[in-house]
Amino acid sequence: MSVNNYIRRIISKDTFYVKGFRKDYMENKVPIRFFVFTFLWSWLFWGIAVLLSQGNTQDVVFPSFGIEFALMFLGANGPIIGAIISIRTIEGKGSIKKFFKSFLSIKFGWKVWLSIFLVLGLTGIISWIIPEFFGEERVSTFLPSIYIFPIYIIMMIFLGGGQEEIGWRGYIMPYLEKKYGLIIGGLILGIIWAIWHLPLWFVVGSTQKYMSFLGFMIMCIGYSYFFSWVIKESGNRLFSGLVAHGVANAFAALFPYILMVENVKQFRMWIYFILTFTIGILIVITRMCKNRKTST
Repeated sequence: MSVNNYIRRIISKDTFYVKGFRKDYMENKVPIRFFVFTFLWSWLFWGIAVLLSQGNTQDVVFPSFGIEFALMFLGANGPIIGAIISIRTIEGKGSIKKFFKSFLSIKFGWKVWLSIFLVLGLTGIISWIIPEFFGEERVSTFLPSIYIFPIYIIMMIFLGGGQEEIGWRGYIMPYLEKKYGLIIGGLILGIIWAIWHLPLWFVVGSTQKYMSFLGFMIMCIGYSYFFSWVIKESGNRLFSGLVAHGVANAFAALFPYILMVENVKQFRMWIYFILTFTIGILIVITRMCKNRKTST
């Protein structure tokens, strides 16, 4: 039995699968298989990373570029794998190429480019600076030099988290927003996205070890609304989602909001998480009001 036929057999009982009816599928169903294969792929590699990291004595895993780093990178590509399998089994082989072609345009418009850097940059700076007015010491940037920031942004877009958006916002988001609306659809995706990251809290030395999972989920919900808006304002140019996610992660290194120390108060973290969530809520409310005016 071929791999493709085996995958088809596994998902044949998927109650959300309506073979040969893409339009009906888009209007009424959500491809559960995307989430199944996204989680299976990611949690397999991250689970191995959890086991291997237990003897790790380093303070930080990511800069080591060892086996844990490789496993965590492979796991981060789960949403891409989930999207490919879902597209292949629902729409056919030729649709995969068409899907990836939709990411090629970078003509977002200057307002979208400005919004990405302005919103995420200011959120990072505010979260980084404000605690200093209350006696907190400044946290040093994670980057060795400000001059590598442009290169670091590119790395984050393609290798440091931005690539997740191929699956999250590029593929599954339209299904959720179509079925549940902007608020509930974004909320569901934000929660699932946060839960998907859960194994990273058990990798010794990972950044997530020092975060509140609840706070992280709040941030993911805010990001979900913001990234969705970015894509919409760019004229549904999906690569804008990758850019927004990559820029967010790049600013997190330039203006760190996480203290890589256990059992300390993470003031910057909570400022950042709450600001991100607030921005996301304001954006989705604005979009809904705008849609309501358009419809009337």
